Amino acid sequence: MRILLDTSVLVPSLVRSHPFHSQAAPWLNKVIGGPDTGLVAAHSLAEVYATLTTLPIKPSLSPATVRQLVRLNIRDVLEVVFLSDDDYVTVIEHLSHNNITGGATYDALIVFAAIKAGADQIVTYNLRHFRRVFPAYAHLITAP
Repeated sequence: MRILLDTSVLVPSLVRSHPFHSQAAPWLNKVIGGPDTGLVAAHSLAEVYATLTTLPIKPSLSPATVRQLVRLNIRDVLEVVFLSDDDYVTVIEHLSHNNITGGATYDALIVFAAIKAGADQIVTYNLRHFRRVFPAYAHLITAP
């Protein structure tokens, strides 16, 4: 099975003190140590870094620590899915035709990356947003 993990799942899976850690971590562990293939949208690498470096936890995570977490726990173990310029145009056209605006654009990019990579499942805490941008793929989208 090919499983794309969204930023909203990756962040709590890496932070033990996060309230959703116990729900999210098994998903990352499943694709690291199991027969399933883990996927991550390239955009999510930057999102995870941005989120972890500003997460209001004590002690805070330094940029160097976050860089290492991203490299060792995401980039080195998940298949990174890149979008081409044509992919971006396709997503923008899809959003425009469906009158979808604003921040949903970023959700659409992640769902499109999953579609492009042939994901069997997309795991996110943003169910409503992800299902809204690509309703035809709502059956692939689940929460931890």
